[in-house]
Amino acid sequence: SAPVESRKQLIISNRAAFKMVDNSSDVFSLLKKVCSLQEERAYTYKLFEEGHKIYLSTAPNYDFATFRELVCEVTQEFKRISEGVMDIERRLRVDCGSQHLAGFVAALQEEEKAKLELVARLQLARQNILDNPDQHGYQDDIKDMKQRLNKVVERINEHLEELKYEMNDL
Repeated sequence: SAPVESRKQLIISNRAAFKMVDNSSDVFSLLKKVCSLQEERAYTYKLFEEGHKIYLSTAPNYDFATFRELVCEVTQEFKRISEGVMDIERRLRVDCGSQHLAGFVAALQEEEKAKLELVARLQLARQNILDNPDQHGYQDDIKDMKQRLNKVVERINEHLEELKYEMNDL
């Protein structure tokens, strides 16, 4: 029974050693997946913006049914991407013990949340300009939102750059 127990201990310690050796490749693949999800998110934003432009072109009798369908699809896609990013953040924190990188991923996700809120508000403001061309406040709102959106995008890009630097160090 003692040799069996010592073999079990050896197997367990080898697994732990393998996991420690393999941890950097796990971290690398998780960070690579974050970058891939960000590319998917950028593509989804592009579809969302194009769809909104088409929607605005149907003014004054907006084709809301088609746009609502697009919004539903885009929302599901953003949800899937966000859940993937949050899962990676959890895995970095819990499975890989990489609090530092998990923090970058969490910050990235928070900025993406802020970006989506600003994009939605910007789209509403653009529609308000079309619906109320004689009101001047919307133009200032749009300018302010664009500036805030640019700052959020800058912070997102900074987080992505930091993650890429970290990937190069692995």
